[in-house]
Amino acid sequence: MPMMDGYWFGFGGLLMLLFWVFAIAGIVWLALALNRSQVRGGGESSALRILEERLARGEIEADEFRTRRAAIAETKR
Repeated sequence: MPMMDGYWFGFGGLLMLLFWVFAIAGIVWLALALNRSQVRGGGESSALRILEERLARGEIEADEFRTRRAAIAETKR
């Protein structure tokens, strides 16, 4: 009987190890996926958002805002 107990303990230990490997890999994958989506969400919307914030803070005038917004729209095409 001791051999049978050792076999099942070894099998359970292997399953536990696999569980933790997949759990940690899943957490890392999720963190990377979320980070990538935030970085990719940049582009035009990010540039336009920054431009709008600068206008709201009074750093740029409305004419400059319109000119730069048109330039952002052009780069999208």
